[in-house]
Amino acid sequence: MDSRSIKTLDELKEFLYRAMQLEHATIPPYLTALYSIKPGVNQDATQVLRVIVVEEMLHLTIAANILNAIGGKPDLVRPDFVASYPAALPDGETDFKVGIQAFGREALATFLKIERPAQRPEHLVGKGLMYRKTPADITALASHPSHEDLHFYSIGEFYSAIAEGIKYLEAEAHGAGTTIFTGDRSRQITSEYYYSGGGELFPVTDLKSALEAIELIIEQGEGDGGGIYDDNDHELAHYYRFEELVKGRYYQKGDQPGQPTGPHLQVDWEGAYPIKENLKVKDILVGSELREAAIAFNTRYGEFLQLLTRAYNGQPSLLLEAVPMMFEFRNMILELIRNPLPKHPGKNGSPTYEIPGRMTQPAVTRQKEVNA
Repeated sequence: MDSRSIKTLDELKEFLYRAMQLEHATIPPYLTALYSIKPGVNQDATQVLRVIVVEEMLHLTIAANILNAIGGKPDLVRPDFVASYPAALPDGETDFKVGIQAFGREALATFLKIERPAQRPEHLVGKGLMYRKTPADITALASHPSHEDLHFYSIGEFYSAIAEGIKYLEAEAHGAGTTIFTGDRSRQITSEYYYSGGGELFPVTDLKSALEAIELIIEQGEGDGGGIYDDNDHELAHYYRFEELVKGRYYQKGDQPGQPTGPHLQVDWEGAYPIKENLKVKDILVGSELREAAIAFNTRYGEFLQLLTRAYNGQPSLLLEAVPMMFEFRNMILELIRNPLPKHPGKNGSPTYEIPGRMTQPAVTRQKEVNA
């Protein structure tokens, strides 16, 4: 076993926590890009981003199911759970930065990197993890939990390490007449608590269902085996949805990767509000309404993470409120991105996703219809 190998159950639990952190880290950039689009333009991009945000929530929930299945405890209110943007994601032998920015060509280039399929070139096969020093103020996503400066070549490789770890540890347990799947099955989130057209949410209770869950996450992001769809040819993978926007053309059945032949679509690359990238609360004028709005959003987002934590730890019905609550953020985000940022000419405000401390009070929940 090489440096990528997971050797203990505690290490597997930490990897799955990192998987949840990774899946969540895509939601703020996608959500902000979605709501930065000006009214009346980029309807295709709006639909793509809306669907992918919901599916990233699905992936987050799948990772929580796997962690629960092996007796772990999903915790989205750990101080290190929310990435500090810009965050670093593996890009082969280097990293790339994922930040909070408006919809546009630069954002789409980043989104393609997040979702892209990636395989090691021949000269790196079998070489173990990539070593690179990450600055202390940068969240390094998909790095090795025990070795922060050791990075996986790609997100797919990170998930492959988790799959191999699950197989190894379950085989070891099976040899001793036990299993690693000892978690409380009542904590499993199923489709009755969460709807996503992109994939079924099923309970994880054994090796087979755990590996199927990991496979679903990978295929919805980058496609099945180099194809543009998931394993059932049901939904276009995230990478190719974003590529449609870049190429200005839809994929259709029978198309090859990189060669969409469907109808043309229009993208207005200037059709978004000019928000300041990776804004922090400290950058906003003290006493301004914009600063108060940013703080209010961060507080509400912290309550959202508290709600998810409760849902994943024995109250699955709360997840029925989570997706509507996520789209409830629209009005709070619009209040930020439609208003000029004092002392930053030509730039507007933005959510900062700086969660205030560890949320210890029960999240405020409310059953209401939200027009997303």
